[in-house]
This record gives sequence, structure tokens and C-alpha cells, in this order.
Amino acid sequence: MIKARVRAKVDHCFALGVERGLWSEAAAGSYAVEEPKRAGQGDFATNLAMVVAGREKRNPREIAAALVELLTEATGGDSLFAKVEVAGPGFVNCFLKPQVWQSVIPEINRRGAEFGRGTGGRGRKVLVEFVSANPTGPLSVGHGRQAVLGDAIARLLEATGHAVTREYYYNDAGRQMRVLGESTRARYLELLGLPSTFPEDGYQGEYIREIARALIDEQGETLKDESDTAPFTKKAEEVIFADINNTLARLGIRFDNYYNEHSLYENGLVDDVVASLREKGLVYEQDGAVWFKTTALGLEQDRVIIKSTGEPTYRLPDIAYHREKFRRGFDWMVNVFGSDHIATVPDVLAGVRALGYDDGKVTPVIHQFVTLMREGQQVKMSTRKANFVTVDELLDEVGPDVTRFFFLMRKADSQLEFDLDLATKQSQENPVYYVQYAHARLCSIARQAAEKGMAVGDGEPDLSLLIEEEELALLQAMAGLPSLLENAALALEPHRIVFYLQDLAAKFHGYYNRHRIVGDDPALSRARLALADALRQVLASSLGLIGVGAPETM
Repeated sequence: MIKARVRAKVDHCFALGVERGLWSEAAAGSYAVEEPKRAGQGDFATNLAMVVAGREKRNPREIAAALVELLTEATGGDSLFAKVEVAGPGFVNCFLKPQVWQSVIPEINRRGAEFGRGTGGRGRKVLVEFVSANPTGPLSVGHGRQAVLGDAIARLLEATGHAVTREYYYNDAGRQMRVLGESTRARYLELLGLPSTFPEDGYQGEYIREIARALIDEQGETLKDESDTAPFTKKAEEVIFADINNTLARLGIRFDNYYNEHSLYENGLVDDVVASLREKGLVYEQDGAVWFKTTALGLEQDRVIIKSTGEPTYRLPDIAYHREKFRRGFDWMVNVFGSDHIATVPDVLAGVRALGYDDGKVTPVIHQFVTLMREGQQVKMSTRKANFVTVDELLDEVGPDVTRFFFLMRKADSQLEFDLDLATKQSQENPVYYVQYAHARLCSIARQAAEKGMAVGDGEPDLSLLIEEEELALLQAMAGLPSLLENAALALEPHRIVFYLQDLAAKFHGYYNRHRIVGDDPALSRARLALADALRQVLASSLGLIGVGAPETM
């Protein structure tokens, strides 16, 4: 990685300065080497001189000048820096030689789809919990954003050397499931033409009628006198879970494990949590309810964990569930939640701390709502299956690639407006089409070159011919992928990959519109074909990081 080479050179010169008495070791590990945000400030810049000056109360520009001398001396005969200069209050800007950027092409060819991937995770065991919708209805668009976000986070972590487990946490018991059974029974009786009372807070979607019809097809009228909701609940759960899994499969999402909340009760783990908290003086009774004394753990108010009816609130099983995550040996637990979980997250983390675990190993990713827009207005698509917009309806209209890409176009904590007009356009206005078309165009270039007897990979291209400003910009963008990927993974921010793809595609389309890839000069054509093929590989692998396809024709 080119940035690592520059950092190593700066570190070497810092150590050399310490050895020669130019400065002390006080600033070791405290300075940065970053890509400048403005053009003309070099390919990389370091604030080493200002950090040293701050530690030692000295003039930063004088230290920067000494660092420039060391970098120039240390570079010697190698081909890293074309120029190193002092800028501003004491930054040192480093300009790299073109051949440094040109060297990224052989590296991409050598690593192929693995280019950009790393081993920084060192096999760290990570549990990514996402979706976790109870089997009471089809997945909503909000669940869809969470599904894509969680899967993309898992992909990024895997690509950076983490050992990832994808987990779906659900509950098939409790009030929601009871209401589901009652709703299904009411529709069953209704379809048989028998008297029925639909529960006041029942599930209204057409999917309940479909489940009831399936029951009639299987059982006839045999359940008309059944007072127990169990057979109705069982059938509804079976159908809905199959529907959820089919939806997730359409999005290309899989899970390694399904964890049932009900098992926490069956195995006595919820009761054990209450007992453990009680032993620590963190549980008390008031008004017939059981309270968790979260104020003793730094929160503003205590919370009910068991209602006066004897029914636990969400916080209690969630605390027990997270304790089991620690007991299963995970080093890092990532929870992808909707914004409706904001209030409960601090309480669950307090419970984790109270039980003696490091809640710093739990990272919640809270995503905001999705608003579907058409012609500038919020819309509701036809809701055949529920009283909300389902992921399946969205997939039917725009397909999985567009759905995934659009869900990742904003940072998780930003509200997402999903523009259906834009999403259905098959033109370069559509950001998904724009990126995928860049890949398809690169594949077309390779085919056309092969027809002219100039197949990619034939001979050794002279990469030193790639000196146009736009060519160097493309090389720099590709060289930055390893660092970008590592940072996006650790920050749990897959939207960075989407931004990267859009920028890379824009750079390529601009370059293509101004330069011939295969022209009259065979040597230059071969060099540009090598550049195009490297771009093709990076676009394809980067699209794969977010689960989006890379079509060869469009």
C-alpha cells in the first residue's frame, strides 16, 4: 500500500532525527500522514513538524525544513518522492513520482479480486446482528435498509480479515405472536363465514387472509372450534418466516445463525440476569413492577424490566441475549438497529456493564427511516401484503442492485429519501447505472481491443506512458482502495464504498470522453488497456463489497 510506504519513510526520518538530536522521541506515534483535502498540496502531507514543535516549544517551520532534508536524503536512489516541501505553518507536503502510482497496476493484476482486502482484523471474532424482525409480517422498507446495511458491514469486516458471524435474533412467543395467532384465527373463521372477533390491535395486512386461506386448504373446517391460538400462530410463523427468508435471498443476504429470544426464557437465562442484578443491589420492586436501577450506573432514570403484569420489557431479554454473546466468545458485537431502539440501547449497555462485561465491545449502528419519493412527493406503493411498504414491493419495482445501492447512499444515521423516479431510470442519471455502466464500458473496451489483435495481458505494457493528469488521478484513486476499505470497515460505514465507486466511475467516464484507449500508438494503447483492465477489476470487486453486481454488458 502506497500510503504505508510513505508512512514508513516518514517514520524512518523521524527516528533518524531523534538519533541525530534534531528532536526528542516525545512526538512518537502522535503525528499523522494523510492525503491533503486540497489540490496542489502534494499526494501526502504530514503534521510531524507541528506536533514536535508543540511538544518542544519550537518553531514548526524550522523543524519542517529539517524533516524535508531528511526525507530528501533518505529517499536517495529510490523512486518514491518527486518533491518534498514545507507548506503553511509547518506541514510537509510530499509529491510522489508517477512510477509510484503506475506500480498499482501490477499489484492489482497480482491480487485480482483480493486487491484492497487486508488482514488487519487478524481473525477477530465479530458478531453482526441485524434485521432481527419477529415473524409477524413481511419485511418493511425500513427492515430492508437495515438488512442491506448489516450485510454490507459484514462484507467489509470479512474483507479486512475479521471472522464474522451474521446473526438474526427473533422472538416467536409473547404478546405479538399471540395477537398474530388471534388475527389469523379471526380471518380463518371469517373466510369460513363464521362469527369472529378481530383483535383490536390485530395484524390487518392481506397476508393474514392468505395464511388463513392456506389453513383452510390444509385443514378445512377442522379448526373452527379450536380455542387455542397455537395452530394458527404456528402456521402464520411458518409462512411469514419463509416469506422473510425469500425476501432476504432476493437481496443476496444470508445468516449464519438464528437466535430465538424464547430460548433465553426456556433456559432460565432471563431469570438468572434478574437474580444477578438483584445480588448487586440493582433491582427493586415498586408499584407491582420490577425496576432496573440504571441511575446507579450513570443514566438519568431507572427502567422497568418486568411489568406489573409479569411480562418482561424488551430490555430484560436483550440484556440476557448480550450476555450470551460475550459467553460465546465474540470479541466485538455490532448491532444494527432502527431508530426506534435509541431509547433502549443505553439501558442494555448498562446491563452489560452491571454484569461485569466490557460494553465497549458492543457497537450499536442506528439507522434512520426510509421515505419513498415519486415526483417529489412521499408515496405509498400498493400494499397487497401489509399496511406498510414491503421490501418485496420495492424489489419488484427497482430490483436488488438498485435497492442495495440506494440504501447505502447515505450514512446510516441520516434519513434516506429513496427517489423511485431516479431508481427506475436506465441512464447515467441513475447512480447505480452510472457505476455499472463504467464497468460494462471497460469490458466492451477489452472486447474491442481483442478483436483488433490487442488482447489485455498480451505482452508487457510500458506503464511509464501513463502520465496524463487524468490517468494519474485514476491510479491514485485505485491505490487508495486498501486504506479506504480498512477505514470504512472499522467505522462500520459502507456508504464510503458507494461514494468511492461514484467518484471512480466519474473519473473514468471523464477520462474516456477525452482520450482514446485504443489508438494509433500501439505502446500507448497497451498501457491504457492495462489501466482500463485494472479499473475494471477494482470496480467489480468494490461493487462486490456492497453486494451489487458488475454487469459486462448494458
